[in-house]
Amino acid sequence: MKRFSLFLSLIFAFGAMNSYAQLMKAADLEKYAKDRYGDKWIDAAANIASGLTLDKNESLTYQEVIEAPGKSKQQLYVTLNYWATATFKDKQAITLNDMDAGCIIISSTIANIVEHTGTLNKYSVSITPIIRLDIKDGKIRVTYTVQSYDILADVSGGWITMMADDDRRTYGDSKRKKDDKTNENLYDEQWELAHHYPFVPKDAQKRTCAKALVMTHAYSNAVIDKIEEAVKNGIVGNDDDDW
Repeated sequence: MKRFSLFLSLIFAFGAMNSYAQLMKAADLEKYAKDRYGDKWIDAAANIASGLTLDKNESLTYQEVIEAPGKSKQQLYVTLNYWATATFKDKQAITLNDMDAGCIIISSTIANIVEHTGTLNKYSVSITPIIRLDIKDGKIRVTYTVQSYDILADVSGGWITMMADDDRRTYGDSKRKKDDKTNENLYDEQWELAHHYPFVPKDAQKRTCAKALVMTHAYSNAVIDKIEEAVKNGIVGNDDDDW
């Protein structure tokens, strides 16, 4: 019976770990954002930005302290390592892992959080937040920072091109392999948040950046919520010291 119970526990644990990873996908993130802020992206971005201040590096930074009474620095460190490994499948995502310093730094790209078709171009937006976890006895501090949007633009994918009978159309914005430079209609840009809507009211990419800001904000909340859940209740529900 013990082996059978262990087998079931492993199944549930694997399912819980997969659910954590799934929560970080763009489709789930968009539903999370719509549930909280609605789908009028320009209005939602303006409302969110009214309560935000860019940091000295013109980055969007969120910081929150999560209390964990009675839990040691070592216990919290193990829990957060487990959470990071279960959540981010990219083996390079954890860029710093120092138990003595009580610090974990994660940098992982969330691809295609926004796809928007404009008049001339189609844009695919990705972000690579830096998530820093500072750990002490009884509490952790989460710092989440994003400075820019990574843009893949398709010059053949805009509304005007789509209406024309044009053989240049590729629709390849989110399908191009990383670092593939063979398609002349696709090109990469970086848009700094500080230089785009809603931080700059008049912006040629207003609609794209409005949704990107909402999704970036939503992702910060989703990450912090999940970290707090992991710290307070564990990752899978049976990862305590009573075994």
